[in-house]
Amino acid sequence: MKTKFTLVLILSLLFNFTYAQKGKISGTINDTEVNDVLPFANVFIKGTSIGTTTDFEGDYTLAADKGTYTIVFSFVGYETLEVSQVIVKPGETTSLNVNMKSSAGALDEVIITTTTARDTEASVLSLQRNSVNLMDGLSSQSFSKIGASDVSAAVKTVPGVSVQDGGHVYVRGLGDRYTKSILNGVDIPGLDPDRNSIQLDIFPTNILDNVLVIKSSTADLPADFTGGMVNIITKDFPARAEYSVSIGGTYNPGMHLKSNYLQYNGGNTDFLGYDDGTRDLPVRRRQVFPRPFDNDEALTRLTQRFNPVLSASTATSPIDFSGGFTAGNQFDVGKNNKLGFFASASYKNTTEFYENYESNSYLKPRETNELELRPARTLRGDYGKNKVLLSGMAGLAFKTQKSKYQLNILHIQNGESTAGYFNENIFVADAIEVFRDNLEYTQRSITNAILSGKHSNKDASWTTEWKLSPSLAQVNDKDVRITAFEFDNNSGSYSIRPSSSESPTRIWRDLEEINLVSKLDLSKRHDLFKRNATLKFGGGYTYKQRDFSIDQYQILIQGSVSQNYNGDANQILTPGNIWTPQSGTGSYLNGFYEPANTFDAYNTNAAAYISEEFNISDKIKTILGVRFEKFDLFYTGQNNLGDLKLDNEHLIDKADIFPSANIIYSTTDNANLRLSYARTTARPSFKEASIAQIYDPLTNRTFIGNLNIRPTYIDNLDIRYEIFGKSTELLAISGFYKSFTDPIELSIYSDFSADNFQPRNVNDAIVYGIELEVRKNLDFISPAFEKFAVNLNISLIDSEVKMDRSPNGEFESKQRNLRVGEKFDGSRELQGQSPYLINSGINYNNNENGWQAGIFYNVQGKTLELVGLGTVPDVYTMPFHSLNLNVNKTFGETGNSVISLKVSNILDEVIESRFQSFNAEDQIFSKRSPGQPISLSYSYKF
Repeated sequence: MKTKFTLVLILSLLFNFTYAQKGKISGTINDTEVNDVLPFANVFIKGTSIGTTTDFEGDYTLAADKGTYTIVFSFVGYETLEVSQVIVKPGETTSLNVNMKSSAGALDEVIITTTTARDTEASVLSLQRNSVNLMDGLSSQSFSKIGASDVSAAVKTVPGVSVQDGGHVYVRGLGDRYTKSILNGVDIPGLDPDRNSIQLDIFPTNILDNVLVIKSSTADLPADFTGGMVNIITKDFPARAEYSVSIGGTYNPGMHLKSNYLQYNGGNTDFLGYDDGTRDLPVRRRQVFPRPFDNDEALTRLTQRFNPVLSASTATSPIDFSGGFTAGNQFDVGKNNKLGFFASASYKNTTEFYENYESNSYLKPRETNELELRPARTLRGDYGKNKVLLSGMAGLAFKTQKSKYQLNILHIQNGESTAGYFNENIFVADAIEVFRDNLEYTQRSITNAILSGKHSNKDASWTTEWKLSPSLAQVNDKDVRITAFEFDNNSGSYSIRPSSSESPTRIWRDLEEINLVSKLDLSKRHDLFKRNATLKFGGGYTYKQRDFSIDQYQILIQGSVSQNYNGDANQILTPGNIWTPQSGTGSYLNGFYEPANTFDAYNTNAAAYISEEFNISDKIKTILGVRFEKFDLFYTGQNNLGDLKLDNEHLIDKADIFPSANIIYSTTDNANLRLSYARTTARPSFKEASIAQIYDPLTNRTFIGNLNIRPTYIDNLDIRYEIFGKSTELLAISGFYKSFTDPIELSIYSDFSADNFQPRNVNDAIVYGIELEVRKNLDFISPAFEKFAVNLNISLIDSEVKMDRSPNGEFESKQRNLRVGEKFDGSRELQGQSPYLINSGINYNNNENGWQAGIFYNVQGKTLELVGLGTVPDVYTMPFHSLNLNVNKTFGETGNSVISLKVSNILDEVIESRFQSFNAEDQIFSKRSPGQPISLSYSYKF
């Protein structure tokens, strides 16, 4: 058996070697009438006997000698298509994707002779044109054009899309809650599992085929997205052997090679994105600590187990560096069977250093005739952060004429080490000045597998597709250390005073979440109204379970010895300053357990759907569907007082119907008018539907969960008119209207504190807007500009929320605190909703000499970040004008080497949020400068 296998392998390799001496033509045939692939269609080289048929996914491959050919595509009942000037080179694969249309009952054969764009950018635009969903997309070709090394850098060029908070995508100005990201059509958790979208900067672009942003829903899609769904599609079957390596570095003059960079020494494996155990909890959970009056030496021994480093040290900040590797190939296995693999690994090590960072709290005066805001707390200082991102993906696919099996495994490892030193002023009866050290380490990981299968019957009239996807997400905050010294300006002394500036604190937080996702989709091609139609139905089941816990400890001081530390946090746990029974003074540890911050929760979502896609006439395509989802959320936990204990409490029990309708009217062969309606939802996260009170050491703010939170329901209406020009040209104008029931917003917890936040349902809201997109080559000006193209998309959006008028609700609270002369109608914009988005760029592309260049600009308008309450004003994220330059040079005989230069944030903008109040000067909520990164990278394909 072993000998036979070896012989087959040798013959396969020999066949592939001889096959490689020829060239290949490969691609996919799409059926424009039913928005699907066209299986078992005929493909042949005109004037020869060389031909093949597509498989059940519409894919084909032809081998041919070097030359220029005309390729003929035919199928019974469809217009025959001839594509001329197809160039084949030895050892290379020419990509040729085509769209075929029904001959609409014509008795005579119709032959269309054309040339077609064979690049992936054009194929994505073709997919966008023929899709039933309102959709935008990016191809792998687009990634290189804009110099994007990861998805987050690329996707923000899509109309209505912006990227915030370290790689999370926002669509149509709606916050992360209303945007969903999926991988190969399946939900996976992100590095922050509380978000509905995954961090997009973890996916290097060299492992992707394309990224699709879906803006209108159909019944086969999950119901929990509103602004848009980002589908990240990885490579599966490379047409030929593909291997590549890449390296890169980034220098940021405002952050790198700074001698005053703040850091602290961690473990030996920090450079790999995980802690080696150095920061593990040194005592067992819920350890009982003796008190000094017990006169027990065990207290000394337990205290000595904790790492004594509590303040940052200075070093020279390094530059960023990264590297990556990809490999992929396919082999013929037996007759008409293919085995393909794809693997990638990438590594990023980035350093950030924010000088003069600000995080403040301001309040309105109690007296309503006073307008200027008063500080409640101000914090300024420096902090450094080193981030490591290590990702690996491997995929294996096996394909026959009628079946395809695929396994993808993904692991992402992320470690972030932060060190900061801040000057904090707390304005109470007497102003208190505090100097605070922060040391933090967060370790995150995702492990995901997707096993999928796709099958068809003999004539491909039936297609069955299934997916199984387990995931494990872990987030560990390991030994977070906060040390605050109160400073006396009169005496120039430092002291630790728990009554005003709190005791030094150590925190360990652990989150583990298991996701199990399954999907089954069936489709049946049939005739309706004497035209091709597709019936789809299926369902899915998702299970998510989370364990969350916080272990918190305080360092207490016996006696007044803290004044001897001179504000040096590292003095607190030195051997001579730790409490002993003999000295009777010094520092010691005390456990501080908070029951509210330990919980176990899980949710389930069972779904079923049915839809019908059909053509009413030659020009009108319709898809009608309905989706059912049963969502349940269960919670186990208790509050800190112990008077509220929940054991598997059924917090959310919802069974909902989500109808959808999409209509496309083809006004011409190159223009569509689209109309769509869908009902969708946005559900609270585990953290939001909890009793947890989660403290952020960097900003000194606390998130408070809400057990009474409810899901949001949204009715979505969309209209779009699009005209497709030559090559990749496009003109599109869209309008949309969204009506929200019980929208969830992050708001201030109480009237008099700007440092505690809570998610809450507010009254109904509406969002409406228009989008304009233009992609145009500039050769219409002059032939000299034929290599230049412009891309512009603008979104103008308005929103309105009617405030809650219940007793002590937002309306009453704000009305009670109106300033003299301030008008108030009880409405405002939706939290997280941007009023406008602009993305634009000018590209230069010269394939002859290998030069590509582009300059790109994007901005998002002022956005309500936090909803104020009482004397706490609203917080707005200010516009960030991002101007970036990218230059690529391809060289080498086969164009396999690429050097890229990218300059980001050319305008040197700062990231800033502000408190705003009627006729008052704006005050800083948070502020940091990202600097002006200059990146240089090199990639080689072989």
